[in-house]
Amino acid sequence: MDLSARQSANISRKLQAHIRGLVGKAIKDYSMLGERDKVMVCLSGGKDSYTLLDILMSLQRSAPVKFEIVAVNLDQKQPGFPEHILPEYLTALGVPFYVIQQDTYSVVKRVIPEGKTMCGLCSRLRRGALYRWAGENGVTKVALGHHRDDIVETLFLNMFFGSRLKAMPPKLRSEDGRHIVIRPLAYVSEREIARYAR
Repeated sequence: MDLSARQSANISRKLQAHIRGLVGKAIKDYSMLGERDKVMVCLSGGKDSYTLLDILMSLQRSAPVKFEIVAVNLDQKQPGFPEHILPEYLTALGVPFYVIQQDTYSVVKRVIPEGKTMCGLCSRLRRGALYRWAGENGVTKVALGHHRDDIVETLFLNMFFGSRLKAMPPKLRSEDGRHIVIRPLAYVSEREIARYAR
């Protein structure tokens, strides 16, 4: 290995250690994981959820509690979505995974008028599908890839457009009380995640 490759590997190890430390702190501060938890890591295919899965798998090997990971992707049938990429990646990693097939895209396109934002309905349909799968498969924690910037942006959006002080909490119980949602990347900046993903 030449000098530049060694330096690059060293930087990568330091960045992973830094992110692991922040994730470990968030998990401890908010009591996110317990012994024998079954953690559903929700994968969108973006850098945040890839990072979340990688860091949780790394922590799984050395954490003081034993927990299980299952990676879950919701294929919403959006045109052009490369549906082969995640299964190939997860198979290569050796992590248990499941792909939920649900055509929420057609529902949203049919219900929401052209030019209006689809995010609210899409989010509710996605959350319903993921919660349903979690309930049917013994999942005790639902892990999402929201990071520190997402949490801060949500706070400002709610302040400016909703006149309320509310952000995404690092840990919450769903409205029906059946699911616990965790955001282990709550202390990690998007910039750090982007560097790690590269």
